[in-house]
Order: sequence, then C-alpha cells, then structure tokens
Amino acid sequence: MTDLTPSIAAPALFALLCWWFGTGAILWLVRRPQKSFRTSLVVCTVLLLASLWTTQLSMQAQTVEHAYLAFVSVIVMWAWHELAFLTGWLTGPRRVPLQPDVRGWQRFSQSTQVVVWHELALLLNFGVLLWMQQGQPSHVALCTFAVLWCMRFSAKMNLFFGVPEVGEQYLPRHLAYLGSYFRKGRLSAFFYISVAASTGIWAWIVWEVVSGQAVVSTGWVLLASLLGLAIVEHIIMAFPAPMQKLWGWAMSHSPSSDRPLPTVVSPAVAVPIPTDKAPAA
Repeated sequence: MTDLTPSIAAPALFALLCWWFGTGAILWLVRRPQKSFRTSLVVCTVLLLASLWTTQLSMQAQTVEHAYLAFVSVIVMWAWHELAFLTGWLTGPRRVPLQPDVRGWQRFSQSTQVVVWHELALLLNFGVLLWMQQGQPSHVALCTFAVLWCMRFSAKMNLFFGVPEVGEQYLPRHLAYLGSYFRKGRLSAFFYISVAASTGIWAWIVWEVVSGQAVVSTGWVLLASLLGLAIVEHIIMAFPAPMQKLWGWAMSHSPSSDRPLPTVVSPAVAVPIPTDKAPAA
C-alpha cells in the first residue's frame, strides 16, 4: 500500500486542484463587468483550440504525462463551455422566465429551450473527441469529458425534478431568469437514483483496483477523483453549502453583479457542475 500511495495521492490532488481552481476561475471571470466577457471568451476560445491539439497528442500514448495532458486539456475545453454558458453567449433561444403554472411536458420543453444550444455544443465537442479517438490507445481525454457531461446532465435533471438547494440566489443578473426553471423542494427519486448509480460506479472502479482485477494508473486515479468530486457536488444540492468559503477569492463583490454565481459550477460537473460542473444551470 505504501508503494501505491504516491501514485494515488499525486493525481488525486491534481484533480482536486483542477476542480477548485477551474471553478474559481470561471466564477471570477463571470463576476467581472460584462464588457470584459468578449475578451474572456476570445482568450478562452484560443485555449480551446490549443486544447484540441494537446488532446490529440495525449491520445497517442498511455503514459503518466499523457494522462495529465489529457485531463488538463479536457478541463480547458469544459471551462470554455462553462464560460460561454454563464456569460449568456451560448444558452438557448428562450431567454425569459418559465411561464407561471406550467407542468409536465410544457415545463420540460421550456426548460430545454433555455439551454439547448449549450447542450448541442457539448454533444458536438464529444463527437469531435470520438472522431479523434479512432485508432488511439489512450482514452483518458474521452472518458474525462464523458464523466463531466454525464454528471452535469444528472445535476441539471436534479434541478428540474427538485432539490432543496438550487442555488438561484447565486445567478448573475443576465441569467436571473434561469432561477424560475429550478424546482426547490424535497429530494426527488431521481436524486437518490443518480447519486446511488454514480456512487456505485465509483465504488466499482475502486474495487477493481483493490481486488487486483485492474492495475492502478494515473488516468484511473484522475477519473475516479473527478467522479468522486462530482458526487460531492450532487450531495451539496441536498444541504446548504457556503460557496464563499471554498472560492472566496473568486466570489468577492464586483461591478458585474451584486449577486454571487450558481453553486453548481464545475470543471466537473456540472459541473454546477449544472454544475455541471464538478462541479450547472
């Protein structure tokens, strides 16, 4: 166990730092004056293009260095999607509050319309990664993006079905209408199913190594850590969580908004998370 500790601790800490700093960076950028959004998006788009190149490089070998490169590259991609969404540049055709008293399919339809362009962009990005993956030995980048997308989608559905902590008080002014699409209330059955399923997958991944059926690798630890952080972001939806204590440097007052941002924001998730990331709207 002593021999395994460094190989597990280093990538786990790296994933934690990426989650913490990546989330904080997005929170800080979106809380700046809106006139700075264009510059932030241009810079992040350049980084997105660079990350596509580094992702292609990372897929060519199964080494420690390539695993780290894959993970960082996808985090940069995900940051672009989060920034594009939270600045209001890439959301959906509907930019008004939910109609009062709508239920069922009509509520789902209107909720989809406020985020559909963002969801299509994520699917397009995943399709590009699938195309790049053909014939390449390392799957860390593709799996990292898949974990982020799945857990962000889960977080969004939990906000749709209902959780006690939806984080609408953290929305910036230009996305305040999104709060009307969240359902604040008791935990739904979907919450228990999604958390149980993701926790079960995480436990299975860990058991594969503990039981000796799989060999521990840097990519494995990065993915397991990312999934674990996404699960934590889900649990946060069930309990009040003072986000300022985690990202006080990013959530200080700025001219762009008198309100803080959503709690569900993650290179994971969400996130919030909706992350979607860790941890989404």
